[in-house]
Amino acid sequence: MTSHQVQLLFLDLALILMIARGLGALAARIGQPPVVGEILAGILLGPTLFDGALTDRLFPDDVRPFLTALAQIGVALFMFVVGLELEHRALRGRTRVTAGAALGSTLVPFVLGIGLALFLLRDHQTSQRAAFLVFVGLSVSVTAFPVLARILADRGLSRTHIGGLALATAALVDVVAWSALAAVQAVVGGADDYWRVALLIPFTAVLLLLRPLLRRVFEPKNAGQPISSSGIAVALIGALLSAAATEAMGMHYIFGAFLFGAVMPREGIGAVRDELCERTGQITTLLLPVYFVVAGLKVDLRGVGLSGLAELGVILLVAIGGKVSGTYIGARSQGLPAQGSATLAALMNTRGLTELVILGVGLELGLLDGRLYSLMVVMALVTTAMTGPLLHLIDRRTKAERPDDEDAPKGQADKAAASDRASAGGRGNHAIG
Repeated sequence: MTSHQVQLLFLDLALILMIARGLGALAARIGQPPVVGEILAGILLGPTLFDGALTDRLFPDDVRPFLTALAQIGVALFMFVVGLELEHRALRGRTRVTAGAALGSTLVPFVLGIGLALFLLRDHQTSQRAAFLVFVGLSVSVTAFPVLARILADRGLSRTHIGGLALATAALVDVVAWSALAAVQAVVGGADDYWRVALLIPFTAVLLLLRPLLRRVFEPKNAGQPISSSGIAVALIGALLSAAATEAMGMHYIFGAFLFGAVMPREGIGAVRDELCERTGQITTLLLPVYFVVAGLKVDLRGVGLSGLAELGVILLVAIGGKVSGTYIGARSQGLPAQGSATLAALMNTRGLTELVILGVGLELGLLDGRLYSLMVVMALVTTAMTGPLLHLIDRRTKAERPDDEDAPKGQADKAAASDRASAGGRGNHAIG
C-alpha cells in the first residue's frame, strides 16, 4: 500500500464509523433497530447520490479492495456469532408450533418467490435460470435471526412465550436458508466443484468430534470466571479457519464461520458463550458498517425509473405478503392464537443484514445484476424497518379488542416466563443489531 492509500483507508474507516453510528443511533431513537440506519448509511455513501462523484472521490478503486477485505472479516465473524447464538434448547416444548410456523414462513414465500423470479426474468436474463428461480425464492424467504433477537430484547419480548417461539422459528428458517444457499452455490459453481463440496460432510464430522476438546478449552475452571484472551483467540482462529475451509471447498466462507459457531458446545459453558458473543460482537460492531458501505457501493438507484419502481412494488408485495401470510397460516394451523400468530408473522418479516449477505452471494455468483441487487437491498431495508410499526399496530388492535381484565392469568404468564428463561430467548441482548 502506498502512503496515499493508507491515508484514504483510515479516513474512509473514520467516515464510515461516524456516519453509520450516527444514523444507527438516529434509527434507534425512532424505534428502529440500528441496522436500519447502518444499511441506509451504506446506500447514502453509494453512487445513488451526486451522480456517483462523491463515492468515487471518497472510495477510489485502489482503496476498495482493502475495505472489502475488512468487510469480509466482519461478515465471517458475524456469521460465527449467528451460529453461536443458535440455541438448540429453544425448540424444546415448541417443536410442533415451531415446525408449522417455520414451514409456512419458508414454503409460502419460496413458492411465491419462484413466481416472482419468472416475472423478473423478462428484464433480468441469466444463463442459470433454475438457480435464479431458487435463489429469488430463497431471498424472499429468509429471516434475520440476529436482528430479530435484538428487536425482541429492545421490546422486552425475549423472555416471553412468543419471543422464544420467534427465536426458535427464525433459527430453523436460518438453517434451511443457509443449507439451500450452499446447494445453489454448488450448482452454479460448475461440475468440477461438486467433488469439493462433498468434503463438507467429513469436515462437519471432524468439527463435531472436536466438540469435547472445545468444551475443555472453554469450560471455566471456576464459576463466574470470564473467558480468557486465549479462549477468544481459539474461537476466532477456529471460525476463520473454518471459513477458509468452506471457501476452499467451493462454497462461500460464510458457511464455514456459521458452521463453527453452530457446533460450538452448549452444555456447561453458557455464561462463557454469552461473553464470547458479546466480545465478538464488539469487533463486528466496528467491521460490519464497512460491509454496509461495500454493499452500498453496488447499490445504484439513479436509473430505476417507473419500470424499476414497478418491479420494487412487486418484490415488496411478494416478500411481505408471502412471509407474513405463510407464517400466520403455519402458526394458526398448529393452534397458536390469532394475536400471537400475527405477532410472530410480523417478527419473521425481519430481514436485515442476513438478507444483505445472501444478496451479496447472489451478486458474486452472477445471479443478480446491479439493478435487481439494488432493488432487493431496498426490500431488505423496508421489510426490516416495518417490523416495529407492524408490532405496534398489532398491540394497539389487541388492546382495542380485548379489555385488560381478559388478559391471561398472572400465574400462566409467570409459568410461561419461567419456562422461557431456560431457553435461548435471553440471548437477544448479545445480538448484533
